[in-house]
Amino acid sequence: MDMKTLYLVVPLAPLFGAILAGLFGKRIGRAGAHTVTILGVAIAFVASVMIFLDVQAGNTFNGSVYQWMETDGLKLEIGFLIDPLTTMMMLVVTFVSLMVHIYTIGYMHDDPGYQRFFSYISLFTFSMLMLVMSNNFLQLFFGWEAVGLVSYLLIGFWYTRPTAIYANLKAFLVNRVGDFGFILGIGLIAAYAGSLDYAEVFAQREMLAAQNIELFTGTPWLLITVICICLFVGAMGKSAQFPLHVWLPDSMEGPTPISALIHAATMVTAGIFMVTRMSPLFELSDAALSFVMVIGAITALFMGFLGIIQNDIKRVVAYSTLSQLGYMTVALGASAYSIAVFHLMTHAFFKALLFLGAGSVIIGCHHNQDIRYMGGLWKHMKITWITSLIGSLALIGLPFFSGFYSKDSIIEAVALSNLPGSGFAYFAVVAGVFVTAFYSFRMYFLVFHGKERYDQAPHDDHHDDHHHGGTPHESPWVVWLPLVALAIPSIVIGYIAIEPMLYGGYFGDAIAIAPAHAAMAHLKSEFHGATAMALHGMTQLPFILAVAGVVLAWFFYLKRPEIPTFIMQRCKPIYTLLENKYYFDKINEVVFAGGARGLGRGLWKGGDQMLIDGLLVNGSARVVGWVSAISRRLQTGYVYQYAFMMIFGVFVLLTLWIFRA
Repeated sequence: MDMKTLYLVVPLAPLFGAILAGLFGKRIGRAGAHTVTILGVAIAFVASVMIFLDVQAGNTFNGSVYQWMETDGLKLEIGFLIDPLTTMMMLVVTFVSLMVHIYTIGYMHDDPGYQRFFSYISLFTFSMLMLVMSNNFLQLFFGWEAVGLVSYLLIGFWYTRPTAIYANLKAFLVNRVGDFGFILGIGLIAAYAGSLDYAEVFAQREMLAAQNIELFTGTPWLLITVICICLFVGAMGKSAQFPLHVWLPDSMEGPTPISALIHAATMVTAGIFMVTRMSPLFELSDAALSFVMVIGAITALFMGFLGIIQNDIKRVVAYSTLSQLGYMTVALGASAYSIAVFHLMTHAFFKALLFLGAGSVIIGCHHNQDIRYMGGLWKHMKITWITSLIGSLALIGLPFFSGFYSKDSIIEAVALSNLPGSGFAYFAVVAGVFVTAFYSFRMYFLVFHGKERYDQAPHDDHHDDHHHGGTPHESPWVVWLPLVALAIPSIVIGYIAIEPMLYGGYFGDAIAIAPAHAAMAHLKSEFHGATAMALHGMTQLPFILAVAGVVLAWFFYLKRPEIPTFIMQRCKPIYTLLENKYYFDKINEVVFAGGARGLGRGLWKGGDQMLIDGLLVNGSARVVGWVSAISRRLQTGYVYQYAFMMIFGVFVLLTLWIFRA
C-alpha cells in the first residue's frame, strides 16, 4: 500500500464505520454497530502510527487528492498536508477517539440510541481528521463546520430533554458567531492572495503584510492584522474563548463520552491547531498576537473561578477545560506555538481521562452527578479513584506528570514575552495555577474521600434506576480499561516528548516564528533535560501555588467543611456573580437576543406594517380612492352640467386673456 492510499484510509475508515452504523444500525444490531465503528477508528489509529513513523523518517507530503472545481482562477480542492504537526494531531485524535469508542460500549449499554451514538462519534472523528489533515482553507472550513454540526447532534443526543435541546442550539448559534469571523478571514485571504492553498498563501505573506485595508473610511488597518483577528474569532468560537465560551459548560447535557471527545482531543482544540498552522501569518502582526494573548489570559483565569462553585462533576471538568484552553491560547499569543500544541496533546490525555473518570463515577453512583452526594468512593471504585487522581495531578501540573511540562513551559514563555498585555497574561496564568489546583482537588476530595453521602442523593428524573442511592460499584472493564490506557500517557508523555517537541526541532518548518519573538530560543538555551526541569520546578512559584491549592481544598472540604459555607454566606455578591457565570447568558439573552428581537419587531411594526403596508400599499390605494371620489363628483353624466363647465371654462380663459392683454 502506497502512502497516499494510507492517507486516505485515516479519515475514510471512521466515515465508513459511521455510515454502516448510521444507515444499517438496525440490521447489524448493537454488537455490529460498535464493532464496525471501533474497527474503523482502530484502523485509522494504526494508519496514523505508520504515517507518523514515515514522517519521522523525513517523508512529508503536501498535495491535492482531487480538484472539486475552478472558478475565476481560484482552485477549490481536497488535499492533504502531512507533516509533524499533522501526524501529532492525527495520533491524539485517533487514540482518544478509540478509547472513547471502547468506553461507550459500557456507558451507553442500556441506551435505545446505541447505534446512532456510535455513528455520530465515528462521523465526528472523520470530520476532525479532515480538518487537521487539510492543506487548504476550503477543506479546513469543511472540517470546521462538520465538527460543529456533529457536536450539535451529540450535545442534543437525548433530544427529549428540553435542557439538551437548549444546549445544542446554544452551541450551534455561538459557533455561528465565531464562524462568521472565520469565513471573513478566509474570504480576505482568497480576495488578496488569490488562493486557498496554505503553501501559496504563506508564500505571499510579506505582500499581505505590506497592504492596508480601510474598514472605515480614513482609518487604514494592516490587512494581515484584520485577517488574523478574523481567523482567531473563528478559533474563539470553536475553542470556547471569552466571550464566546458560553456554549461549552452547557454542552455537558450530552452523554459523558462525547464530553471527553469534544472537550479533550478534538473540537475545542481545533482553534488552537488552526492558529498554530497559521503561524506564518500571525507572526507578522503583533497586534493580533497581543489580542490572542489577552483573550486567552481572561479565559484562563476567570473561567477557572467558575469551576470553584460548581457541584455537577462534569461541569467542574468542563470549566477546567475552558481554563486550560485559555492557557493554550496565551501560549499562541506569546509565539510559543509548539508549547501550545504540546499542552494540547498532554491536556487531551489527562482531560479525556478526567471526563471518562467522571462518567465512571456517574455509572458507579447510579447516575448521580452531584459531588455533594458522593464521598468515600475510593473504597468502592479503586481503579476509577487511582486513574482520576493521576488525571488531577497531571491537570494541576505536579512535577514529572505530563501537565507540568506543558503548563510550566507556557508560564515561562509568557514571562519572556514583551508584547502589550503580557504582564496581565503572566499574572493570569500564575494565579490560574492556584485556582486550578483548588477546584480540581475540591472535586477529588468531595468525590473520593471524606464521609459517604450518596444515600442523601435526590432522585434524578432522567434515570429511573431502581438502585438509585444504593452502594456505589466499580464500572465494567470496557469502562475502566480506557481509563488505564489514558492514565499511562497522562504520566509519561510530557517527560518523553518535551525535548523533541519543544527544543529538538520536531515540528521543523510546520511552525514559523519571527526572529523578534525570541521566547522559544531563550527557553531552549535554559533547558537542561526533563528531569532537571521537574526538579527545578519544585522550587518555583507555580509549584508552591499548586500545593497551596491542594492543601486549602483538603482543609476546607475534609477538615473544616463549615468554612466554605461561612465564606459563601459572607461573600454572597461574589458567589451570586459566579453562580450566574458573570451574567453572560443574561447579557446575551437581553442585549443580543433581545436586541435582535427588538430590531425585528421595529422593522415589522415600523417598516412592514407602517411604511410598506400602511404608506406604500394601503396609502397608494387610499390616494387613488380619494382622486376617484373627487373625479366622480365631476363626471356626473348630465349634459347641462358639462355645458355649464365649458361656458365657465371659456369665461375663465377669456378673463385671463383680457388681463394679460
